[in-house]
Amino acid sequence: MIVFLLTIFLLYSLLHLYLYLKIKATLTFGAETTILLVFLMVIMVIAPVVVRISERHGFDFSARLISYIGYTWMGLVFLFFSVSFATDLYRFLIYASGLLLQTNISYLTPSPRVALVIPLLVTAAIAFYGYREARSIRSETVIIKSPKIPREVGTLTIAQISDVHLGLIVREERLQRILREVRRAKPDMVVSTGDLVDGEMGNLVELAGALKAINPTYGKFAVTGNHEFYAGLDQALHFTQEAGFTVLRGAALTVAGTITIAGVDDPTGKRFGLSRGVSERDLLSGVPRERFTLLLKHMPVLEENAPDLFDLQLSGHTHKGQIFPFNLITRLFFPTDAGLAHLPNNSYLYVSRGSGTWGPPIRFLSPPEVTVIELVHG
Repeated sequence: MIVFLLTIFLLYSLLHLYLYLKIKATLTFGAETTILLVFLMVIMVIAPVVVRISERHGFDFSARLISYIGYTWMGLVFLFFSVSFATDLYRFLIYASGLLLQTNISYLTPSPRVALVIPLLVTAAIAFYGYREARSIRSETVIIKSPKIPREVGTLTIAQISDVHLGLIVREERLQRILREVRRAKPDMVVSTGDLVDGEMGNLVELAGALKAINPTYGKFAVTGNHEFYAGLDQALHFTQEAGFTVLRGAALTVAGTITIAGVDDPTGKRFGLSRGVSERDLLSGVPRERFTLLLKHMPVLEENAPDLFDLQLSGHTHKGQIFPFNLITRLFFPTDAGLAHLPNNSYLYVSRGSGTWGPPIRFLSPPEVTVIELVHG
């Protein structure tokens, strides 16, 4: 865990170094301005740590303020790097083409000042749009037909929320937008596929009450995500249960005599020594196959030989990168990083883009969703 965090901070620091060098190559300023700029960048790099320390010591207001500033800045730096790197790549291609063609086409190359200003303007525009997109919760409807759903049942509707990340940034207003979509679906069941809470939980008592007010006919079910362990498992489980969810940790149960719903812990629990340690295959092997089996699992990974033991797996975790072009990275680790995938043996995997945001309160080309799954006979 320490190695992972150090790697993240190193990469984040390198992004700031890139930004500093871009500014330094374009603008002329003295030693005092350089020191001030470096100081501000260092503060932004360590802002997530300051947030964590502030919250642990009960300084909720300062923790929320710093988190908004620090994580918004993080999003801006990510966006600037992406746009500026594309600009640098274009400049290199023009330079290389000139060498190959043995002709001077440098007039097609933007000046260093333009190469700084354009990414800054594009970053600001995307950030403004991305902030609005992060708040625009939408419903995605998925229809799954199965002969295991009795014809007399009609349609069994499940509302899936995932990666809400309730904490210092995602609070009452964002949660109410999510719950509005859930209510609109009139689900028979609600499931949360992990990361309901964030590493910085703050005071979430009122938020638990808002979730508890949702009372579908067949109940609410949840599994742990990696952030449940980061936040403190006992605290996270207490909140989830107070919100009215039954937490499935290596457990399966029958709902309405129609479907079996099973849930497993996120693998992060093993690193913390807090996982129930129940094998996914062992869990599903004991489930009657004549019933429709719904598996809740935070990460969209498939255990070997497991797809033949469930009919539908609901996952999240990826956020579909949250901010383009980071979806290109999530696809390297997860072949299905969003949407519906058909698996062998007439089973399916659906990966939610997530209902909230982690870190920057920005989404770009990855709008948040509440997934409405309709199970019908077919």
